[in-house]
Amino acid sequence: MLRDDINNAVKEAMKAKDERKLSTLRMVNSTIKNADIDARGQGKPPLSDADLLGVFQKMIKQRQESVELYDKGGRAELAAQEREEIAVISAYLPKQMSEDEVKKAISDAIGETGAAGMKDMGKVIAVLRAKYAGQMDFGKASGLVKAALSG
Repeated sequence: MLRDDINNAVKEAMKAKDERKLSTLRMVNSTIKNADIDARGQGKPPLSDADLLGVFQKMIKQRQESVELYDKGGRAELAAQEREEIAVISAYLPKQMSEDEVKKAISDAIGETGAAGMKDMGKVIAVLRAKYAGQMDFGKASGLVKAALSG
């Protein structure tokens, strides 16, 4: 489903002659194909839409890190290019949860798993990843989980 959306967007970008969007979507397609090849090498099926959301988040995180480096290095044009790529890729992610929604999801997951301390953090994160893939930043969420479990 997500793959079809991206392929259709590639065609639309070609017709509209939107070079930035076209190159970004082609890069996304290439990354998806590489991830599928890696999965096949490990004896797994092609990536599901939920798996693709994780791939997209990783791509966005890489670009955010690049933006920081370009800003520090005074390369505004490259930072702007990365920001445009982030916007294109983000369009395929579900709406991100607010901080309050993330905290509520964490407390629900803690209750669901019966987590009592830091040793149960992995269980809580696993539940969150299963339910909210692509909807929250798990880097920030893990800090909130850690804070909630440490009391």
